Amino acid sequence: MQAATLLLIGALACSAQTKQIVPPGAAPPKPLGPSGPKGPVPRTADGKPDLSGLWNGQRPLPGQPEPEMLPWAASLTKERTENYSADDPEARCIPGGVPRAIPYHHQIVQTPKLVLMLFEGNIHSFRQFFLDRAEHPKKMEPLWYGDSIARWEGDTLVVDTVGFNDKFWFDMAGHPHTTDLRVIEKYHRRDYGNMEIEVTIIDPKTYAKPWVIKREATLETEIEMTEYVCNENNSDALHMVGK
Repeated sequence: MQAATLLLIGALACSAQTKQIVPPGAAPPKPLGPSGPKGPVPRTADGKPDLSGLWNGQRPLPGQPEPEMLPWAASLTKERTENYSADDPEARCIPGGVPRAIPYHHQIVQTPKLVLMLFEGNIHSFRQFFLDRAEHPKKMEPLWYGDSIARWEGDTLVVDTVGFNDKFWFDMAGHPHTTDLRVIEKYHRRDYGNMEIEVTIIDPKTYAKPWVIKREATLETEIEMTEYVCNENNSDALHMVGK
């Protein structure tokens, strides 16, 4: 009787521990941290909002709806999530692509014709938003970060990006895409220290309708961006073994 009781207790304990294990891609977004510093929006000489500065990682706002995926995409996302994101390319120091939320700091450098986004994390990479052309190249190789052209709509910078490869994941859950992907990003500096970001993912071969994601970033005023190279001392890949 005592042995049976101990076995039952052990089974219940194992069951409880199993229920506590949540694949990282299935975990809900963490609550937003504190807001950035208050104050008026800085402006450039031509009157445009100046987005320049060192920004903390883009954080998804809580309570957003899940994307409406086509069956193949839903099946693949489920498989990747339940496998504990073991094949996540970013864990192997491959570029995160667009519009994966940036967990590290990123620096925005704004000029009248070009906006640069410099990434602290992963492979210390960058993106370019061209303000001086209205069209994408007619022919281009599939890229990790695509080709981005930008325009101002009032005080909002709208970035249109195409020309992607199909290798990166949108998030740790493993949401996929095809090379038909188009991403529209809207950057609005609400005040001195807070940036609102709206991302629209358009890929009819993967999603039944455009997937809209709302994010927020806060200005960092106390530190400078540092060098971080994922490939140095990377211990993630050895542990990303799935089930």
